[in-house]
Amino acid sequence: MRILGIDPGSRVTGYGIIEKQGNRLLHIDNGAIAPPGDASLALRLQAIHRGLEQVIATYRPETMAVEQVFLAKNALSALKLGHARGVALVCGVNAGLPVFEYTALQVKSAVVGYGRAAKGQVQQMVRALLKLPEIAQEDASDALAVAICHAHSCGLNERLGGLRQGR
Repeated sequence: MRILGIDPGSRVTGYGIIEKQGNRLLHIDNGAIAPPGDASLALRLQAIHRGLEQVIATYRPETMAVEQVFLAKNALSALKLGHARGVALVCGVNAGLPVFEYTALQVKSAVVGYGRAAKGQVQQMVRALLKLPEIAQEDASDALAVAICHAHSCGLNERLGGLRQGR
């Protein structure tokens, strides 16, 4: 199963593609979509949308996993982050992908085994689990962690009827 993980952000949206083959996780690609910082919010969201559409068209994932937002520095930041999440969710749904959402606690627990793990610990485990030569860029590493979380959770999700967007 090919999984697209997304770490949404209005300034930088990370993506990570992995393949689950039995109990093995294979790294396919990762990266970040970074619209021009001086662009308006609407133009940044458009760039994120186009970038995610391109990633989906190129790698043809079978499912998408997106990190849920639970904390932001302020209300305006949370709102902008929510817009970026919305763009990611719509891209997945428009491509016909089942879309799943995971909290940071769930992601950290799935990757490190401890829900309060530090970001550095998560990045090191992503590197180790996917046998990467180095730690991926921060947003891409976070997106790979979301994909790994889904890979570890997808069998349970299917048995429970899924945590799909809209359920």
